[in-house]
Amino acid sequence: MTLDIANIRKDFPILDQKVYNKPLIYFDSAASSQKPLCVLKKEEQLHVEYYGNIHRGAHYLADQATNDYEAVRDLVKDFIHAKSREQIIFTKGTTESINLVAFSYGEAFVAKGDEIIVTEMEHHANIVPWQMMAERKGAKIVKLPFADDGRLEIELLDQLITEKTKLIAVAHVSNTLGTINPVKEIISKAHAKGVKVLVDGAQAMSHLKVDVQELDADFYVFSAHKIYGPNGVGIMYGKKELLSQMPPYQGGGEMISQVTFEKTTYNELPYKFEAGTPHITGVIAFGEAIRYLQNLNIEEVATYEHQLLDYATGKLLEIPGMQIYGTQKEKSGAITFNIEGIHPFDLGTMLDKMGIAVRTGRLCADPVMDHYQQPAMIRISFAVYNTLEEIDQFIDALKKLVAMLG
Repeated sequence: MTLDIANIRKDFPILDQKVYNKPLIYFDSAASSQKPLCVLKKEEQLHVEYYGNIHRGAHYLADQATNDYEAVRDLVKDFIHAKSREQIIFTKGTTESINLVAFSYGEAFVAKGDEIIVTEMEHHANIVPWQMMAERKGAKIVKLPFADDGRLEIELLDQLITEKTKLIAVAHVSNTLGTINPVKEIISKAHAKGVKVLVDGAQAMSHLKVDVQELDADFYVFSAHKIYGPNGVGIMYGKKELLSQMPPYQGGGEMISQVTFEKTTYNELPYKFEAGTPHITGVIAFGEAIRYLQNLNIEEVATYEHQLLDYATGKLLEIPGMQIYGTQKEKSGAITFNIEGIHPFDLGTMLDKMGIAVRTGRLCADPVMDHYQQPAMIRISFAVYNTLEEIDQFIDALKKLVAMLG
C-alpha cells in the first residue's frame, strides 16, 4: 500500500485542532466527511474568479462556470461507469434523489395495489419517500428483514416479489450496521421478475468502487458530502429508458423547452429533472473531491479503511459488556455498538469532552433500533484520514469512561 496517511491528513486542516483542549479525533465521517484543501480552494476560486449563473448567461463568467459544471457531469459518469452523461442528474443530496425517484417513478409506473419492497435496515431517507408515494398512489410497502448479525435475508425475495412488485429499495452499505449488501444479486433476482431496483449508495461511494452498468442498477443515488465534497450536492443516476418516461419532479427554469399559458414542453435529459439554479459552486467543487479520491486510488483507500475497521472491532470486543450491531464479514466504514449499563448519550457526551467526535442516537434508522429493541446506539465511522493511533486513543478513552460510568 502506497497511501501516505500523514501527508493525507495535511490535506484536511480541520483535523489539526483541539476540542476542549484535546486533539480532535473525528469518527463521524458516515454522517459527513471532512473536505480536503483542494475542494475548499476550488470553491473560493470560483467565487473569486469566475462565478456566473450557468447555461443561460451570454458572457465569459457564465461560460466558464457552465463548462466546469458540465465537466463534472462527465466526471461523475466516468466515476460510476454510467453509459451516458444524460443519466447523471444533479440534486441536493441522496435524500432529494430518492424523493425524485419515488415521486417521478411512482407517477409513471405505480398504481393502486402495487408494492414496493424496502429493506428493514434502510436510512429513513430510503423509507419515508416510498411511504409517501404509496399513500399517494394507494400502493403498499413490503419489508425485507435482516438477521441479527446484520445479514439481509435476500432468500426471502423469492416469496416477497409478486406480480404486484414494482421496485426494491436497498442500501448498498448500511449506515448503521456497516453491512455491504449483495446488491448485484438482489438486482439480478429482481430483474428476473421484471422488478426495478433503486440502490442507496450514500455510504458506499467513498469506500467501494462502483460500476452501475456492472451492477445493472436501475437507479443509483449518493451525496457529495460523504465523499469529501460539499454538502447540498447529490447524484441521481437512472437508466435512460426509465428517465425518459418519468415526469419532471419540479417545475421552473432550465427544465423547460418552451412555456406558454396553453402548454409547457419539457427539456431533454438530464435537464428535465434540474429545475432552477443549482448549487453551482458545490457541483464544481465536488469535481475536485472526485479527482482527489481518484488520485488516492479508491481500492487502496478501501483496503486501508478495512484495516481500521478490523483493528477497531478487535479492540472494542476486549471491553466488557460490549455489544456490536452488525457482524457480517462484508462490512465497510462504520461500527455501531452499545456497552451494557451505560446510556449511549452519556458515553457520546463524555467522548466529545475528550475531543472524540462520534454519532449517538437512533441514526436515522428507527426500524434497526426496533429490531434490536434499543433506544439508541453509538456509531464510529472512518475515512482515509483516520489512523490506528486515533483508534488506540479512542479505546483508552472508552475504557476510562466505562470504569467511570459502568
